Amino acid sequence: MSMPFYVAPEQWMKDKADFARKGIARGRALAALVYDGGILICAENTSATLRKISEIYDRIAFAGAGRYNEYDRLRIAGVRHADLKGYSFSREDVDAQGLANAYAQMLGDVFTHEVKPMEVEILVAEVGESPEQDRLYHILYDGTVVDETGYTVLGGEAETISNRLNTTYQEGLDAASALRAAVSALAGSDRTLAPDELEVALLTRNGARRSFQRLDDTQVGELLGGEVDEPVIEPETGTDPTTSGAETPDPTEDD
Repeated sequence: MSMPFYVAPEQWMKDKADFARKGIARGRALAALVYDGGILICAENTSATLRKISEIYDRIAFAGAGRYNEYDRLRIAGVRHADLKGYSFSREDVDAQGLANAYAQMLGDVFTHEVKPMEVEILVAEVGESPEQDRLYHILYDGTVVDETGYTVLGGEAETISNRLNTTYQEGLDAASALRAAVSALAGSDRTLAPDELEVALLTRNGARRSFQRLDDTQVGELLGGEVDEPVIEPETGTDPTTSGAETPDPTEDD
């Protein structure tokens, strides 16, 4: 009788972590920043239909980096989790911390029990009634949850981009300044990112139930050019968050 091939648990976990990190590094990065009117999320994304940033629930947004088909499955699971909890109990019972814990359990179970881990990092952001109540939860491929303050970066070259952002970010930035800081950090000194290469969304502290607002190329260009302080736009309507941006799922890394 042949003996099964043995791999030490420590080595197996290390190999899976290295595999996941390499997959995430191939994806393009995104940054989320707290500004004076809420939370801004900016991602490098040239696709017109595949979204890295989406609305999850009232005042809560989701963003992912890595393999599109994997983090989009997590997005859909989060929407269903939030809808079920809000319907069964109360809409006020759905918060970013509960969603982050649910995501951590999903990713941790996959990383521990499955042969292939998910090659993703995700962000759950919630805008509060005051800046002190804003929440940024960065969930890693192995289920680790990091409660970020001020800003966070996900995806390829995250450490380098975070160091750039650290030199320009400060509390109390307006939307235009926050976007310029995020784009400058994502682009670096050797290239320029145009509005059609960016995906930008805001969670605005507007007192309304829904606060998620997606900016189009014109609004992004105005903010980057400093022509306006903040866009006046309405929340998305007529869009099912469980299917938005998932018409043509990409089985490989995001663009």
